[in-house]
Amino acid sequence: MSNLDRQSAPSLCGGRGFVAAEPVRELLSPRRVQLGESTEVRRLLPNLGRRMVGAWAFVDHYGPDDIADEPGMQVPPHPHMGLQTVSWLHEGEVLHRDSTGSLATIRPRELGLMTSGRAISHSEESPRPHARLLHGAQLWVALPDAHRDVEPHFQHHTDLPTVTAPGLTATVILGELDGAPSPGTTYSPIVGADLTLARGTQTALPLDPDFEYAVLSMSGEAHVDGVPLLPGSMLYLGCGRTELPLRAESDAGLMLLGGEPFEREIVMWWNFIGRSNDDIARARSDWMTGSRFGEVKGYDGPPLPAPELPPVPLKPRGRVR
Repeated sequence: MSNLDRQSAPSLCGGRGFVAAEPVRELLSPRRVQLGESTEVRRLLPNLGRRMVGAWAFVDHYGPDDIADEPGMQVPPHPHMGLQTVSWLHEGEVLHRDSTGSLATIRPRELGLMTSGRAISHSEESPRPHARLLHGAQLWVALPDAHRDVEPHFQHHTDLPTVTAPGLTATVILGELDGAPSPGTTYSPIVGADLTLARGTQTALPLDPDFEYAVLSMSGEAHVDGVPLLPGSMLYLGCGRTELPLRAESDAGLMLLGGEPFEREIVMWWNFIGRSNDDIARARSDWMTGSRFGEVKGYDGPPLPAPELPPVPLKPRGRVR
């Protein structure tokens, strides 16, 4: 999914200087962003207070939206560099096309994982016809230095492992949870899981104390380590935890995001992740001149133009503002 903000501001992320080395409870409120004609998203990362959780660098939550009489998601071809995109749905479908020739319809609880490497372009749209409701999350994972220039590729996994406990089903999206590994390719120590809790459930999820974590609320009402979390909000949890207490006040859906703190400082601007102003400027120029990022075939419409770069050079900084 693209960042469609035409006044795109740089996000200066990464580095371990501001990682909470102990458990914390930091509630992050979303910023509302219009995505195309009929989809509004709630942006949780980058946030005014916190920019990354492990290698997770971008989190949008959208829906549930009634799109029965709407076009739904319509995101024209746009570029990515230096990251992986994770498409995750609770309701609806998203048709993915990219410049490697991939074509896939992503459905609820299926993993759409696109690794941009040095350069890729893709589009996302609601199929025609499409389901009445659209509800999901779009996330980005920053690639470490050793893998920033890997060959671009797309993976679609329809059968993901689960971890269960009374009242809890955890689907492992990326990485490993309680010994269950996802088939999705990762390039740094990371975990992502979709948690479904039945009303009245009270349980604890095992965690890695070396990881930092956050929990995104997708639906319902749940208490995460004693903090009530409503849909569209995210709780940053820091490091140093061996388990996470969960209690569901209603049927609830959550996403657990975590990983080793991302050591390298990065620059994230529009749909690119780089290490310097030159990285970003070169990527923008390549996209606008039609080189490097390839062509998305089959989408009915022109590609997105890149916004103008800020008047001052972009510099990598820390994880929080």
